[in-house]
Amino acid sequence: MKLKIKTGDTVRVVAGDHKGTEGKVLQLDREKNKAIVEGANMVSKHEKPSAKNPQGGIVKKEAPIHISNLSLIDPKSGENTRVGYEMRDGKKVRFAKKSNEVI
Repeated sequence: MKLKIKTGDTVRVVAGDHKGTEGKVLQLDREKNKAIVEGANMVSKHEKPSAKNPQGGIVKKEAPIHISNLSLIDPKSGENTRVGYEMRDGKKVRFAKKSNEVI
């Protein structure tokens, strides 16, 4: 399946417990079709003390969200939009279908 969302894109969660949350895509897992979004789907995880975290304890971190629950935000209007591809000046570019703006 072709992923139309890339690392660094600003997205909005459109389904699930964290619906309406916006953030930047930090990481993509192409095999599982999941993404980690900054500030969305925060979970509490217990971590043992280590050299990196000598205190240990409960840590808040982002959990992966399925790509189907994310929508790209139009850079011009700030609304949800779909992604299209076309050739412009001999290069294949991604564009927001709502505003026709290159992403």
